[in-house]
Amino acid sequence: MRAFVFTDRALERQAGRFVWLSIDAENDKNEAFLEKFPIEAYPTMLVIDPRSEKAVLSWVGSATVPQLESILDDGERSWAGEAREGADAALAAADRFLGGGDQVEAIAAYRDALAKAPPGWTARDRAVESLLTTLDLSGGAAECVETARAELPDERTPHFARMAAAGLSCAVSLDTPDKAASVTEFEAAVRSALGEPRIEMSGDDRSGLYVALYVARDDAQDEAGAKAIAEQWLAFLDTAAAEAPTPQARAVYDSHRLSASLAAGKPEHAVEFLRQSEKALPDDYNPPARLALALAELGRYDEALAATDRALKLVYGPRKLRVYTSRADILEKKGDTEAAKATLGDALRYARTLPKAQVSQRRLQSLEARIAELGS
Repeated sequence: MRAFVFTDRALERQAGRFVWLSIDAENDKNEAFLEKFPIEAYPTMLVIDPRSEKAVLSWVGSATVPQLESILDDGERSWAGEAREGADAALAAADRFLGGGDQVEAIAAYRDALAKAPPGWTARDRAVESLLTTLDLSGGAAECVETARAELPDERTPHFARMAAAGLSCAVSLDTPDKAASVTEFEAAVRSALGEPRIEMSGDDRSGLYVALYVARDDAQDEAGAKAIAEQWLAFLDTAAAEAPTPQARAVYDSHRLSASLAAGKPEHAVEFLRQSEKALPDDYNPPARLALALAELGRYDEALAATDRALKLVYGPRKLRVYTSRADILEKKGDTEAAKATLGDALRYARTLPKAQVSQRRLQSLEARIAELGS
């Protein structure tokens, strides 16, 4: 979002409309904010009423410039209380419920908004996408699939692509007899979106379509199909990264490029671009943390451990636990069980110093269980 959306000149007119604030959820100084506004996924955008200090709209995920402008319009309407009846009022209520963390009431209100929507309602796409995201996060896979199927438009637009990907994600989570058929149905829709060059999407969003396809093939234990998708995905990402105007913009693709490289069986490819990112962004822990994973896949354990050392000097907050865990995994692969156990002990001690809003009890129990497992 920072590299490709917030820098767009079209957003200049929004500058004085809101007070803009970004929250570093990894920094313990923001504990009070996170306790008041729990964040389940990144990125999450909130529109907050300064009078009540409650979120009147919550949006999970990235957004294009037109999408962001629509979100801001809806957030302002919800804050102003302009909509008193009909679909707009129901949508505003849904946004407030979701902003307050009440997913059950939010789902009901989004459904109410869609039921009351007049023909040509301009907020319909946003309402449907918010409903699908909420259903996915709350474990409502079957209802998510049903909604995506009913609402999937015929016209090939960015909305079509997002609906297809959401439907596929939920279809993979099904535990019903029609799972395979549903997955096949939405895979076809996602492939259709990828094959339509007129759909204007960010590189990150287009990469998300490949992710959905790869996860579906991997879940189906289709090794050949998953690898074929991974290779197509990697080729797309390499092209997108080569066209990025700055090192920061290029590094936006590093996470997906690493995943695609490993899925395609090409970890050495990831080593090349991650070393490039580490050199260009010396204060960012992400490049060495990711580099460690690629090096470990190649069996270059000492180099991988050195990369985790560099990452640990830069990382903070709950992300540091991931680096500790990666380091323990590498040590275990190397055969040094005692060092792996000691590293997890460091992670557990560090986790206990974090604010409660940043680390769950389940995460602590997971570390304890892993230590016990290594000890036995």
